[in-house]
Amino acid sequence: MRECSDILSELESWYATAVGHNLHASVQTALEPMLETAFGYHLVQVGYTRQQPLFGNSRIRHRAYTAPRAGHAVTVVAEHDELPLESDSVDVVIAHHCLDFTTQPHQVLRELQRVLTPNGQLLLIGFNPWGLLGTIHHLRGLGGNALWQGHRPVGCSRLLDWLRLLGCEAESARYLYPLPVLGESRVGHYAAAANLWSERHRLPLGDVYLIHAIKQVGGTTRPVQRASRSARLIGLAVPNPAATPRQGDHAA
Repeated sequence: MRECSDILSELESWYATAVGHNLHASVQTALEPMLETAFGYHLVQVGYTRQQPLFGNSRIRHRAYTAPRAGHAVTVVAEHDELPLESDSVDVVIAHHCLDFTTQPHQVLRELQRVLTPNGQLLLIGFNPWGLLGTIHHLRGLGGNALWQGHRPVGCSRLLDWLRLLGCEAESARYLYPLPVLGESRVGHYAAAANLWSERHRLPLGDVYLIHAIKQVGGTTRPVQRASRSARLIGLAVPNPAATPRQGDHAA
């Protein structure tokens, strides 16, 4: 648990840097059109940070922010491989780096798939191990950096294979932020233009991947196996539709 908390604190500190801030803004911009057209009753963001909500443009009113440790924006404290949510209950799941620092990425992905409703949408964001930042992070890990020593990246192609096995169809897979954009200098403008060109042509050069997948399997009730926990699953109730007035109700 201490290791998980250390990773969470270190990753939040990294996102507070200029590079992390710009990367987060790039991800948020890419998510906007997906969230604007995503409908349902419940949205959940799962990740290792507590200060980077990505669902601000969603039209879904009920949103939950899940992290392994309590924080200002966190509404559910839980491990990623044991989400205390009922099966087939969440319409949209945003998974923000939750596969990047775990020894059980396939189990975490199964858990994300479990809580999704049939035809629910999964938005996976993670570091691309083959991007520029991925190379830098790997070298920093070799140099003893605590955060990047715990980084266990999963490639986008492998994730797409796992999603197919879990009955999820990938709608799109793209890479974002190939070059760090810092400041308003001429170099910064060139880097921004290169990023737009790379993203437009779907080149696998970005520092993060964004996968949009749809759960295709039918809804079933699958209990979660918990060897050491007896926490009750949280039921996300669907609000009742407003009653339609019958003819003559307003006659009086």
